Amino acid sequence: MTRLARQQQNRDANRRAILDAALELFVAHGYASVSIRSIAARAEYSPASIYVYFASKDDIFFALAEEGFRLLGAPSMAGATAGGRPIDDVRATIWRLYEFSTQHPEYFALVFLDRRVPRIGREYERFAFMADMKARVLAQIQRAIDAGELPQHLHPQVAMRLLSAPVLGLAAMRLSNRLAPDEQPDALARDAIDTTLTGLQAGAARHSHLSPAAELGCGAAVSLPEPSDV
Repeated sequence: MTRLARQQQNRDANRRAILDAALELFVAHGYASVSIRSIAARAEYSPASIYVYFASKDDIFFALAEEGFRLLGAPSMAGATAGGRPIDDVRATIWRLYEFSTQHPEYFALVFLDRRVPRIGREYERFAFMADMKARVLAQIQRAIDAGELPQHLHPQVAMRLLSAPVLGLAAMRLSNRLAPDEQPDALARDAIDTTLTGLQAGAARHSHLSPAAELGCGAAVSLPEPSDV
């Protein structure tokens, strides 16, 4: 390994140590209560050394949020399954949102549950990939509509909101230990998805309306669904 390669390896390891320390502290104590000094202490670096890698505490959050949303999107936000029904692709995508909360609970808690984190809309270019993620989910729902598996009058964005809301709620309840010991969160999440899909198929989405901005596609364009930046 060359000297430059070793230096880059050390930089990557130091950056990772800072991010890991920050994620642990943000989730344990809340973003607003954590300082650069406390992150440095947890990572066993000097506060000044943190600024070699990150310009601010917000910059550390943005790096972690980007990691989290890329983890959410990586396995399942691709196109439809070969030969599968469009409604099954929708079901699998919404299930992936719940699955993300079980596989990466720290990232889920940071980007979906902490209301004090910075708005990711400030870093639109950095999070532009999320617009593509959202577009793929909406396209899946539209295919289900076009196939007659969901009502023609249903707006895909309304469907996405209604499908994701109970999943996010159950994930939050599980992470905050708000479920009874004998309750099975995975089963509840699957039933919530199936129940919502059944209701949508029956035309139950009668009260939800989009704002003019959302109709034009210029609402929170970088969220899937909206994280805690709204």
